[in-house]
Amino acid sequence: MLTRHRIALLAATIVAGLGFGAARADTIKVGITFSATGPAASLGIPEANSVALFPKQIGGADVEYIMLDDGSDTGRAVANTRKLIDENNVDIIFGSTVSPAAISMVSVAAEKKVPMIAAAASGAIIAPMDDNRHWVFKTPQNDGLMADAIVENMVKQGIKSVAFIGFNDAYGDGWLKEFTRSSKAAGIALVDAEKFARQDTSVTAQTLKMIAAKPQAVLIAGSGPAPALPQRTLKERGYRGLIYQTHGVANTEFLKIGGKDVEGTLLPTGPYLIAEQLPDSNPVKAVALDYKKRYEDKYGAGTASTFGANANDCERLFEAAVPGALAKAKPGTPEFRAALRDGIEGLHGVVLDHGVATMSPTDHNGFDTSARVMVKIENGAWKLLP
Repeated sequence: MLTRHRIALLAATIVAGLGFGAARADTIKVGITFSATGPAASLGIPEANSVALFPKQIGGADVEYIMLDDGSDTGRAVANTRKLIDENNVDIIFGSTVSPAAISMVSVAAEKKVPMIAAAASGAIIAPMDDNRHWVFKTPQNDGLMADAIVENMVKQGIKSVAFIGFNDAYGDGWLKEFTRSSKAAGIALVDAEKFARQDTSVTAQTLKMIAAKPQAVLIAGSGPAPALPQRTLKERGYRGLIYQTHGVANTEFLKIGGKDVEGTLLPTGPYLIAEQLPDSNPVKAVALDYKKRYEDKYGAGTASTFGANANDCERLFEAAVPGALAKAKPGTPEFRAALRDGIEGLHGVVLDHGVATMSPTDHNGFDTSARVMVKIENGAWKLLP
């Protein structure tokens, strides 16, 4: 599947990099940095592919998308952001794919006073609100919202003790913080907390420590296919308790690599992942299925991803704010960028692939509990839990 996606990425990059002919003076320029290579490639490739589906004109203005690959590397993401702003004069930034990179980009966006919409999950990207985060928004659900969903399920399952293992970076740290808060409030004991690197090939030592603590459940906090490693190791070492993952694994590569070892896994996710299973009354269903159809018409059946939907939601927020910004200033000016930022912050009830977003000066994600569902991996597929 990655081979097909890499081919598709090349096509998307050509479209985005060349733009649409000579840019007019009133062309809105969108700078994008996604992780199309490196450890987060299974997340970043469908995000990058989605760029080819974005509208070429909004509110009467042409839109040019200029996309770079940051290779899942924080330094490259920051360099890409500066290049897109300083050399390409973009009006807004989309990216990055992973939380450490997106967090590092925040100060650049604020310094340059260019709005940014991240496709990464950590709540630290947008909170606590300060002068830097004033310029930044994000589309994936906050870790805290999803941690609460996991804890609520654990309470229903009668779980009283849990062990944790997460990435040794901003993603894992954020999840440990939020899960500790939520589990403590629910009276669930966190009996062990371990870390692992995204590129580790063994987590035996951490696994043995967790098993020795005798938890009723284990939460693995990572993204992409890498979190399959601790889950496989737990199974190999005879662990029989419940295993939870985060919404960072909601992609087909995780299912493919995890195989039988991830059967029965419980995790929270945005409603896009199981859009077909939603009732017709859910406003997200039609929007999510429309994106999925357009993506799979271009790239093939079964290729659409929840992470591609994160990128599509970046575009939908941007698109909703453009008309108001155009009424106040011309693209390419500081005034337009400020108006675009203000417009995104003022959005109310915008239906996205992952939920209905209502922004505010203190909330630059805008999702409530309707933007999450609990699913179970059953027979190699995602099953919505009631």
